Amino acid sequence: MTALTSIVDRVLRTVLIFLMGFLVVVVSWQVISRYILSSPSSYTEEIARFTLIWIGLLGAAHALRMRMHLGIDLLVNKLTGKAKSVVLMFSWLVSLSFAFFAMTVGGFYLVQLTLALEQTSAALGIKMGYVYLAIPFSGLLMCFYIMPPLYSTVKAVFRRPL
Repeated sequence: MTALTSIVDRVLRTVLIFLMGFLVVVVSWQVISRYILSSPSSYTEEIARFTLIWIGLLGAAHALRMRMHLGIDLLVNKLTGKAKSVVLMFSWLVSLSFAFFAMTVGGFYLVQLTLALEQTSAALGIKMGYVYLAIPFSGLLMCFYIMPPLYSTVKAVFRRPL
């Protein structure tokens, strides 16, 4: 599992770096075309918006993996032993439930619906289902990243004292 996680980490970081670089180029071109060439590009705003959606959602999965996601750990830091493990286990279970049901299942439903309705973007004409694929994809990544810490926490909760 560690080798697979390492590969997924590297691929995700590479994709995020590429998307950030791409976003910088697109926004730079938007600024240049608007203020220097006096002929604003009609499609760069939409490309930047869609790229930012993917960066935000994939970045959230990466932040979860690095344990840098937003969390209120005031209670957890005051607890010790089994009580701390129980609260952490509950937190991981709630996170897993949200990532699976809201993001993955709900996200796939949204993608399916928008593809069936053939909803397209205004400037580029891209099917919006492809843009919305970021939701279930990042939900699956979050589920994948939640499993190892959830497993260790469950082991800590149900470990019998010697």
